[in-house]
Amino acid sequence: MSDRNAIPLAPSAALTVETVLSVRHWNEHLFSFTITRPQSFRFRSGEFVMLGLPGEGRPLLRAYSIASPAWAEELEFLSIKVPDGPLTSKLQLIQPGDQLFLGRKPTGTLVTDALLPGKRLFFLSTGTGLAPFLSLARDPDVYEMFDQVQLVHSVRRVSDLAFREELEAQLAGDPLVQDQALIQFSYLPTVTREPFPTNQRIGTLIENGGLFGPNMPGEKRLNPETDRIMLCGSMEMIKDLSAMLDGMGFEEGSNSKPGHYVIERAFVG
Repeated sequence: MSDRNAIPLAPSAALTVETVLSVRHWNEHLFSFTITRPQSFRFRSGEFVMLGLPGEGRPLLRAYSIASPAWAEELEFLSIKVPDGPLTSKLQLIQPGDQLFLGRKPTGTLVTDALLPGKRLFFLSTGTGLAPFLSLARDPDVYEMFDQVQLVHSVRRVSDLAFREELEAQLAGDPLVQDQALIQFSYLPTVTREPFPTNQRIGTLIENGGLFGPNMPGEKRLNPETDRIMLCGSMEMIKDLSAMLDGMGFEEGSNSKPGHYVIERAFVG
């Protein structure tokens, strides 16, 4: 256990104290970890929650999308490593047995409640924006709501493709969705700065039809009548793709007014 956790953390009205169960380092700047889940903790797939460590006087907290499905017994998160980041510089050093703070109230707009009914659902992500879609892709309700589900993950390097094996296997072995996912789920990784079968940015894949592979029946273009989209990742990607979708007649949705697409505005730094 790390020295900083020698003194047990104390819960508060807004924060519980949880224990790190496992840590997985994907490369030198990307890692994922699991923590204990309070019995009272409830969330909708796709939501984010505040996570943190002790700081000078008050906890250092950041918003993290929950990568585990809503039914899981533990909570999983995906994080970048920022050498001089106030939180991530410390968080990347956690080990099993360490303690951290967990917010009591998850929230967010990357939820199916914010989308109108449709036939195809596209998860479009860059970097750690993959996290909420790991949760949603393992939610049985998603496969009841949509005929086809595609997760697109755009990264710079091949080693940035976290959870690639599980996704390429179409979530085989998942206790709740493996049968549906085998028929309805597809995964499209794209790597922009190293040799890889798909190496174009998401906007280009939309424009040239590369987004619509053999596992995605229907039109080879996005249609607001049938398609629903979730965006999570870099601000540049969200800005560019939101403008593209608006130009196609898509309308952004929210919890209070469901629409054709939704974005996540909470990021870790």
